[in-house]
Amino acid sequence: MNGPGIQLTLAPELRLFAPPSRRGDRVPTATDGASSLGHVVESAGVPLTEVGRLLVDGREVPVSYVPGAGQSVEVFGVDRPQRIPGDAPLRFLLDVHLGTLARRMRLLGVDTAYENEDIGDPALATRSAAEQRVLLSRDRGLLRRRELFAGAYVYSDNPDEQLRDVLGRFAPALTPWTRCTACNGPLRQADKDSVGDRLESGTHRSYDVFAQCTACERVYWRGAHHARLERIVSEAVEEFGGVATP
Repeated sequence: MNGPGIQLTLAPELRLFAPPSRRGDRVPTATDGASSLGHVVESAGVPLTEVGRLLVDGREVPVSYVPGAGQSVEVFGVDRPQRIPGDAPLRFLLDVHLGTLARRMRLLGVDTAYENEDIGDPALATRSAAEQRVLLSRDRGLLRRRELFAGAYVYSDNPDEQLRDVLGRFAPALTPWTRCTACNGPLRQADKDSVGDRLESGTHRSYDVFAQCTACERVYWRGAHHARLERIVSEAVEEFGGVATP
């Protein structure tokens, strides 16, 4: 860009997206005099999914605003909890790199779609729009696709931190133990006799309480991993609300 210069200040939480030379306050930034403020912010490296309020000389403006020479622009992060557009229910779509996060969100009863294979950015963005799902990703390029219904950057590569970040940002209702962690389908209580042909003999003898996915028919019980899963559920419920039911 080689037009009017502005002074650009990114919120501290957004500065990781920008190169080191552009992470300070009131960074001189050239524009072309015609592009929107949204384009200027994206050119600085920040996906618009992460942008909340935009202030120009202290006045709030939309992303379509075209900044003029000498103006001071402040870019803030999204407000939390973040609300999604329109009246669509809060549902998520995760890219191929977030499988552990997807399983944990399903464990908490959050409607979470996930593809085990990389179906490509265009297909993910199209599904986000068609199903009105918030796309979660660590891919900044994917989050810049215009056809997205809504999106959010996952800031950590640690599953515990990822889960806390998403729950804190969107505040979804938690209904633990109600979704299949394999396919996202709803679970129902299952009688031991009705699922007996799917169980190993030791499991059949040792356990009496079962649940089954109404979509893929996978069977669940309190097995060796239950204590670890219970910890994840209990910590999330304690911090973010919800009622944990075994």
